[in-house]
Amino acid sequence: MMELLASPEAWAALLTLTALEIVLGIDNVIFISVLVSRLPEPQAHRARQIGLALALVFRLVLLSLLVWLIGLTEPVLSTLGYSFSWRDLILIGGGLFLIAKATHEIHGEVESAHDASEKKSAGNAFFWVIIQIIVIDLVFSLDSIITAIGMAEDIRIMIAAVVIACAVMYVSAGPVSRFVAEHPTTKMLALAFLVLIGVALVADGFQFHIPRGYIYFAIAFSAAVELFNVLARRNRRKTEKPGG
Repeated sequence: MMELLASPEAWAALLTLTALEIVLGIDNVIFISVLVSRLPEPQAHRARQIGLALALVFRLVLLSLLVWLIGLTEPVLSTLGYSFSWRDLILIGGGLFLIAKATHEIHGEVESAHDASEKKSAGNAFFWVIIQIIVIDLVFSLDSIITAIGMAEDIRIMIAAVVIACAVMYVSAGPVSRFVAEHPTTKMLALAFLVLIGVALVADGFQFHIPRGYIYFAIAFSAAVELFNVLARRNRRKTEKPGG
């Protein structure tokens, strides 16, 4: 252990892998933030805690199953000139789920048809949010850990990077969720991000890798523009108050 702490290569690997895991965790945080935005605050807080705890548990469990995970990248199905591994099939399924869920939420936001049904099924809302968080946590955890295996050789470095990244996710999830809930246009933007991320996951499943740098640059640029819009609206309200 002391040799590992004294190794510059180990620290470089930890920093690089932690940064990558934090970036990959952004998708997880956005999805959880959108899902819990329809719940009352006490339930939303509990759902966030459960979702992020499960994200950490799934990642650590998957790290303990390294041999099995490596086997998931072996082809198990060939059709139409494509060979698919279990990882590919899981990414395609998870990507389609994200696209379908985000599209359904966008439709609900535009049509405002969800309010009545949500009040009737309030008792089941929390349960279904947790189920959806579990499904997408599994998909993101699998993608995250297989990426970690390709970047680091020492499992202790992988575990440390995953724990640090999940801690950052835990700290940021609350503010992100509140911001999304308070600003409807930001929520629509977050849903558009989820469609984009879902398309990227499906593309990965078909061995067509879209560099994540392009996706996260688009997300960061759009988020920056939306932030300026939010600030501009807030300033307009302040200047209109005295005259009103």
